[in-house]
Amino acid sequence: MIPELVDIGASWKVLPFGIHEATLAEVEKRFATNEKRKQLFRGLTKACKSFKVAGCLTIYLDGSYVTDKDSPNDYDACWNPRNVDEKKLDRVFLDFSNKRKKQKSKFGGEFFLTSAKADTTHLFIQYFQKDKETGLEKGIICIHL
Repeated sequence: MIPELVDIGASWKVLPFGIHEATLAEVEKRFATNEKRKQLFRGLTKACKSFKVAGCLTIYLDGSYVTDKDSPNDYDACWNPRNVDEKKLDRVFLDFSNKRKKQKSKFGGEFFLTSAKADTTHLFIQYFQKDKETGLEKGIICIHL
């Protein structure tokens, strides 16, 4: 279940701290509320199908898409590589060149490994749980594929 968004002093309301499990249908109902958001959701769905074919079991959704920002530019996600068959994985998920332009073009968002370092001290799954603007804790969504 996706909880109500909270005000932590950032530009937009965010998810309360924690990892909140949700289905793609719940994400769609909650966040695909206008044409831009629907377009991003279609890309997310396409990416999830691709990950599932490769054996990925879980992705974590973040970014302004899971806030109350009216028109987010994209979404951010990280994925758990456990059980993934690299031969079946779309190579674009491993292409970080040009600020992940190919990922954004194909799916509308950016994808990182949960186990990769986002900075010198945090893995992406941890990094996504900090608001960039305020430095305060915030939540992300876990989608089981």
